[in-house]
Amino acid sequence: MRRREALRLGGAGVLGSVACYGVASAYRTQSDDSTEPYEPLGSVDLWGTTEVVTGDDGTVGYVATTTGYATVDLSTPESPTILADVREPLADRQAGPLRDIYDVSVSGDRLLVVGPAHERTTGPNAALLVDVSDPTDPVRVGVFETDYHLHNGVLDGEYAYLCGNEMKRNPLVVVDVADPGEPRELARWSPLDEQPEWDPADPFLRYLHDVWVADGLAVLPYWDAGTWLVDVSEPSEPRFLSQFGHYEPADLTELSANEVSTEQRTLPGNAHYGATNPTNELLALGREAWSVDHNGEQRGGPGGIELYDISDPAAPQQLSTIDPPDSSTDSVWTSAHNFELSTDRLYSSWYEGGMMIHDITNPTDPTRIAAWRDPEAVSFWTTQQATAGESVVASSMGLRDNSPGIWVFPDRPGQQPDRPLLE
Repeated sequence: MRRREALRLGGAGVLGSVACYGVASAYRTQSDDSTEPYEPLGSVDLWGTTEVVTGDDGTVGYVATTTGYATVDLSTPESPTILADVREPLADRQAGPLRDIYDVSVSGDRLLVVGPAHERTTGPNAALLVDVSDPTDPVRVGVFETDYHLHNGVLDGEYAYLCGNEMKRNPLVVVDVADPGEPRELARWSPLDEQPEWDPADPFLRYLHDVWVADGLAVLPYWDAGTWLVDVSEPSEPRFLSQFGHYEPADLTELSANEVSTEQRTLPGNAHYGATNPTNELLALGREAWSVDHNGEQRGGPGGIELYDISDPAAPQQLSTIDPPDSSTDSVWTSAHNFELSTDRLYSSWYEGGMMIHDITNPTDPTRIAAWRDPEAVSFWTTQQATAGESVVASSMGLRDNSPGIWVFPDRPGQQPDRPLLE
């Protein structure tokens, strides 16, 4: 994982001193001195865009594009430029190409590309290893095929961590990629290893949606089965640290198919995406959820982002919650999606609810300092810091007749002029 900025939080003292304050609800609005207009610096169309991540210096974006992957030059924020656009990888194989590519991860000069994001009856399931030392000419250097679909994965140095949702044990799969030409599975870890009483719950309710790894700590959002923290400092021997969530195993057993479907899409639960700050003391956890019709009754609503003190990863403590944007209609998606934490800021995406930046200097009371949205044209998948203090990159899936693509914003406080309503 990248560590682009100097670490300004020393030891465990900062978060340890605020954990006793308890949970603060929602967030404060922008302060009066943050009135400078906040608008995009530039954008570029890129068909099929989903996830974007950036390298160590933030000048290149690496993008999952549904039918492939791409690299984007972010060095001039006002005019991001596509450097390479690779489509239909593995088309040379009998079962190819690889499809439904929703996620990429970069570590040094290697890119991990995974897919398909959902179960398919045709086509390969695979993690690709790509040399991006020259981002204008990505070169595939390895392929790790699986017997399960790959919604997400993360690359951390010589190891790839994959969401191995075979719809039985749904393990985290650790792959040694030191030799990218011959990747090999190293270990598997499942919540059922630690708490087998989760086994009767429907696999969709204990689905490993994503994985985050930093400095030997893995954050595993297992949807309604909660969030699991696992020590992977020795990748061949993952070790359970803690679990937190809204449900006990018995709460999710003996549900009808209709109840499972409703439960899967609505709060509480829905641990979707987690990420830590550069010192691994603060965890942000997003909950993706919707409003659904259940037997003629409307249930649920969009999910937000919670901040946790994990200075002791064996005992996470919730500090605050960032609520989703208000909407006047259930047909507008405003749930939290993917995001990134820096030392003192949270960069987040909310589909049609737009992108936001929060000051998390005091994580018990996160302050929204910037936000932008265009719910008629843009639906953000993720928001990531590009160059600290200078630029932020966000990926849009597009909306209606508007193209998907990459958007670049300033990394500073500000207010969007004539901010549109979510109608």
